[in-house]
Amino acid sequence: AEACEACHDACLSEQDVKMMAECIRLDKDCAQACWAAASYMSRGSRFAAAVCRLCVEICDACGAECAQHEAEHCQRCAEACRLC
Repeated sequence: AEACEACHDACLSEQDVKMMAECIRLDKDCAQACWAAASYMSRGSRFAAAVCRLCVEICDACGAECAQHEAEHCQRCAEACRLC
């Protein structure tokens, strides 16, 4: 979540922000999914596994998008998504 939040913010400062639009969207989706998953897991929710499965899907999409960009913050985010 932290890597996605950082990537989101850094993408907004890129010279061609329009080119980063999908990356920015997925960064935000991924960060929110990760925060939600952590919250569900921390309270032992019976829905934690379902939320985590969705989180994996979003992390995969975000990581794939970020990996397409050469910016260091995108590469860090892609790696964090792969690890997640």
